[in-house]
Amino acid sequence: MGPKSWEAKRSETSTLTSATRMSDNKKRVAVVGGGLVGSLNACFLAKRGFHVDLYEKRPDIRTQEIVRGRSINLALSHRGRQALKHVGLEDEVVQNGIPMYARMIHNKDGSTRPIPYGRRDQYIMSVDRRRLNELLLSAADERENVTLHFEHKLVNCDLKTGEIIFEKPDKTKVKQKVDLILGNDGAFSAVRKEMIRQSSRFNYAQEYIPHGYMELVIKPTSSGEFAMATNYLHIWPRNEFMMIGLPNQDKTFTATLFMPFAMFEEITSEKELMEFFTAKFPDSIPLIGEDALKKTFFSGKGLPMVSIKCSPYHFGDKALLMGDAAHAMVPFYGQGMNAGFEDLLVFDEILDQCDNDLSASIEQFTNFRNIDAQAICDLAMYNYIEMRKSVNSPLFLLRKRIDNLLYTLFPKSWIPLYTMVSFTRTRYHECINKRKWQDQVIKKLCVGMAVVGVASACFTVYRLLDGDEELTLGERITNMFQRASLWTVMKGIRCYLYVTD
Repeated sequence: MGPKSWEAKRSETSTLTSATRMSDNKKRVAVVGGGLVGSLNACFLAKRGFHVDLYEKRPDIRTQEIVRGRSINLALSHRGRQALKHVGLEDEVVQNGIPMYARMIHNKDGSTRPIPYGRRDQYIMSVDRRRLNELLLSAADERENVTLHFEHKLVNCDLKTGEIIFEKPDKTKVKQKVDLILGNDGAFSAVRKEMIRQSSRFNYAQEYIPHGYMELVIKPTSSGEFAMATNYLHIWPRNEFMMIGLPNQDKTFTATLFMPFAMFEEITSEKELMEFFTAKFPDSIPLIGEDALKKTFFSGKGLPMVSIKCSPYHFGDKALLMGDAAHAMVPFYGQGMNAGFEDLLVFDEILDQCDNDLSASIEQFTNFRNIDAQAICDLAMYNYIEMRKSVNSPLFLLRKRIDNLLYTLFPKSWIPLYTMVSFTRTRYHECINKRKWQDQVIKKLCVGMAVVGVASACFTVYRLLDGDEELTLGERITNMFQRASLWTVMKGIRCYLYVTD
């Protein structure tokens, strides 16, 4: 079923009365995982009147001084904001974020140049992972039909009956029977492991990329201000590796170094480290600080990144995966959180169509969402090449200008790929299909431009050889360059080569 029919059906069924939804109050849902997607999911389900038990194996992060786990900064865009808006949390989250209107490219010579994400009013937001998670947990905690259970580790579940067993730190077991188990427990999901164990036809694939990441910190200036231009995602692209920097509310930047593990391992001394940064990221050294750079680099190591695809997302009528548990992706499109949050919107729309029937909704979620989740996993892989390499290419910048020009001329029929992904809710697989169509159109335009240019050049050469005999050779050459569309030839050929690369 296409997006229009979903939207039409949602419009028809969004008038569900409170009485209709509250009739499902006896339904009990277990959300396994208290991260970003799990805590927001509890808010979505509570809004529909379900009894929600949220189980998290870690302690309550709101009470912890230091929280272990992933800390790569998050980029919030349209899909995520729409999910937050649905439960009334968008404004509060946006107030604690920093808009980023463009990529700021740092060249080796220290110069910088911006590449806007889209129109002047289009931006993504840098948000702090921990602060957002705490906000979502508190929002869930405020719902009277939500109960939070921390330090509850899933050790077993029966996906046919809905019985789940958790273990507490003192080794005591907690049993619960629910109508639906939602696996929102991340890339290394315990719920997904149970699906693999209990299903004979569960497809699963994971890929660790050969690149790792390491986080560094750029502190504020001595006057307490941001050390770099604020409203940008800073990128130091170096073809096979890169570093990025995202602004934080405390006026620091979180800088993340992405490069092959082999390169991390080759740097074994402080001298080698400083030689590497001096050659590749010279302007970052005074920003990070030489001592801080050495301390951070040698006290840690490059951390892995994994991409996970699986199907189906449901098991019978009792279990469903969402977020990273269903489709973990590398962080290079900034869509991991946004795709996870959009999962909740999609499921909410399907519940509208199915009149709040949990059992009937979960298979439809798999059928509708799987193709999009696999598409954004692929796009995330592709965007790493764009961020670390393509942004250095004149051909990439030329394509960007062509896209922006056509977007300005035809805003409804020509939307650039990044704009579709980050600033609309166009289904991810449709974003790819539309990009392929755009590539074909531009390829034909470029071929046409090249043909016209070559014909014009040939005609001009002919005129040069058969021109006015009173003209000097210099005047004839000047006329040739004025008349020939050499610029058209060059641009057409260059654009064609980029599109077909």
